[in-house]
Amino acid sequence: MSKRFIQDLKAGQSIADIFVLAEKNLAQKRNGENYLTLTLSDKTGRIKGVVWDNVDQISRATAAGEFVFVRGAVAEYKGTLQIVIRGMEVSSSNAIDPKDFLPATDRDVTKMYARLVEITGTMKNPFLKRLFELFWADEAFATAFKTAPAAKKMHHAYLGGLLEHTLSMAILADRIVPHYTGIDRDMLIAGVILHDIGKTREFEYDLKIDYSDEGRLVSHIVIAVQILEEKLGQIEDFPEQQAVLLKHMIISHHGSREFGSPEPPKTIEAVLLNYIDEIDARVNGIRDFMASDDPNESWTSYHRLLGRHFYRGENRMERQG
Repeated sequence: MSKRFIQDLKAGQSIADIFVLAEKNLAQKRNGENYLTLTLSDKTGRIKGVVWDNVDQISRATAAGEFVFVRGAVAEYKGTLQIVIRGMEVSSSNAIDPKDFLPATDRDVTKMYARLVEITGTMKNPFLKRLFELFWADEAFATAFKTAPAAKKMHHAYLGGLLEHTLSMAILADRIVPHYTGIDRDMLIAGVILHDIGKTREFEYDLKIDYSDEGRLVSHIVIAVQILEEKLGQIEDFPEQQAVLLKHMIISHHGSREFGSPEPPKTIEAVLLNYIDEIDARVNGIRDFMASDDPNESWTSYHRLLGRHFYRGENRMERQG
């Protein structure tokens, strides 16, 4: 049986299909009996679910992050679809096609990658140009860089997301550089491309998008510096000052210690990198949130992390239609 995707579900449909159990929470009714609330996902989105019967058995048999076979029915609750689940158990890996569950960029990965390689080819600094020639010649790195997500949830959280995010930032950087005097364009572009390369190893993205053990224990910032040092070691007489500045771009790109950077940005290029990263990540995250919400409303639902509703506007709604 072909998979029925979340985006195609309608109220009244019966469900007998495989999903990722993204979240699971045990709660109590007023009478003290247990029930489960959960979130199911596939590559097209997420849907809430509720379990009223056999709660303890289903809860013990499943865990968040697993592929589960779900039996139930789609219902509408307070204007939103949810699945009322009658049965749920862990699914056999033989029945799973990863492409059904991992969201992916809708842009052409080959063209995006070629554009990024072209941008590094315009660098005037011979050492930085050579550095990226080594990166692009590393087939294992290039494959991971084209495949990895940029995040688990917040922005570009899909296969190809890291490449899409990086290229978008590089294009923004090239548009910003002519506006100011004294900007080292090659250093800024280098920082843009290098800042998140650690995410090629921070995440696992074969059957699900989640943090790897290395990612949880070390973080993408440390991993990125390690990857950079490996490549710098292959270039004879690479200027020490440039190497230090590249590492600073990586470790400071979150902007402050509060947000995970060991040091705040201390060069103009590092400051620009931080804000370009924030712009691209924030816009993408908000657009994804808008796309996942009811398109017929001029205002979105409440975004808990950002603490606000977002206004689509009547004109935007008409254009989308």
